[in-house]
Amino acid sequence: MTQKLLIILAIFISQFALAQSDSTVVKSDTAWKKGTKLSLSFSQVSFSNWAAGGENSYGGNGFLNLYAKYKEGNRIWDNNLDLAYGLLKLDGQSIRKSDDKIDFLSKYGIGIAKNLYFSTNFNFNTQFSDGYRYPDDSTIVSKFLAPAYIQLGVGIDYKPTDYFSLSFLPLTGRLTLVTYQPLADAGAYGVDPAIIDTNGVILEEGKNSRFELGTAVIALFQKELIKNVELKSKFQLFSNYLEHPENIDVNWDSMLSLKVNKYISTFIGMTLIYDDDITITDKNGDSGPRTQLKQTFGVGLAMEF
Repeated sequence: MTQKLLIILAIFISQFALAQSDSTVVKSDTAWKKGTKLSLSFSQVSFSNWAAGGENSYGGNGFLNLYAKYKEGNRIWDNNLDLAYGLLKLDGQSIRKSDDKIDFLSKYGIGIAKNLYFSTNFNFNTQFSDGYRYPDDSTIVSKFLAPAYIQLGVGIDYKPTDYFSLSFLPLTGRLTLVTYQPLADAGAYGVDPAIIDTNGVILEEGKNSRFELGTAVIALFQKELIKNVELKSKFQLFSNYLEHPENIDVNWDSMLSLKVNKYISTFIGMTLIYDDDITITDKNGDSGPRTQLKQTFGVGLAMEF
């Protein structure tokens, strides 16, 4: 385990060593482009003597995007933090989580040819709070840092425009953390499960981490398609050299924003995930890897500064 952490640490240090080698990064403010985007949406449905039936509900979602992008000479350094959280309350039921995301991406590159950069990429994502597989609201299936994914890769970044980039990272380490022991003991999110005897006694606790070394591909797109309509998308692929490299993990996160005016916008979000190491039990009791899909929609306040 120590050797695996050292591999990730070495790649991480190399990224910041490259950044610090360019003194203009800290000298020039004009090379930086920084910003914040905040969106808050609310929904409410209420019925009274409604013949067709229905259920009272209300909810809300919040999205926060912070970015800082540097470009000067043959150096680029892009940093992006996406935070999301949502709650839903149905009549007669407890408050449920409807969205939860922490996603940080940092990419540093040195130009080696036109639109090509030698690049190091760092990505961290997890969630804020406990998650449940409703209607079961007593069994925890996720927590903060359970799971969490830390990915560090070195390779080539193709960036022909400010709004699109494609990274090919043939040397990428990925660390999956499951810090909540009951989930680790169950072998959730691909970690080694606990060793249990025939009486159900745990002889050895499940592992809290899993290391993978492989190839990653990351495509980023963010552009105003037409006036007041912006698409932001991150598409990731990962293949693990150490175990079943033919099984490709997929993570695709997109959001389409439609701006009504300076303060009001509509958004449509979609997240698609496939990870062969994540086992999901369907309504028939069958377990195995599944394509995970999440869709969000809302109208609310939006600010950009």
